[in-house]
Amino acid sequence: MNQAKLKDQRQSRKTRVRYQTKGDSLRPRLHVFRSNQYIYAQIIDDSKGITLAAASEKQLETKTGTKTDRAIAIGELIAKQAKKAKITKVRFDRGYYKYHGRVKAVAESARKNGLEF
Repeated sequence: MNQAKLKDQRQSRKTRVRYQTKGDSLRPRLHVFRSNQYIYAQIIDDSKGITLAAASEKQLETKTGTKTDRAIAIGELIAKQAKKAKITKVRFDRGYYKYHGRVKAVAESARKNGLEF
């Protein structure tokens, strides 16, 4: 497959998921971005266009373990920050990634630590 077609497929998946998970002030959007090296999570209020909480692997004290272990730690961290911001319910935005691996680890860890989605 050529790169242009893959890019178009990713963009259409991202648009479809974003349309279904648009966040507002009552239920902001928990967005996950995954690169080859790090994973990031943000809680975004789309109606105001602001980020309410954010977490990345760069904030972790220990950077040991597998990428999945670090993703679990990011889920815990974003859930703690959401509690500080008095957010309990969110909509999960996986972007164009499958709900699998590190993205799934962030989601399950955030659920375990008090976020509802």
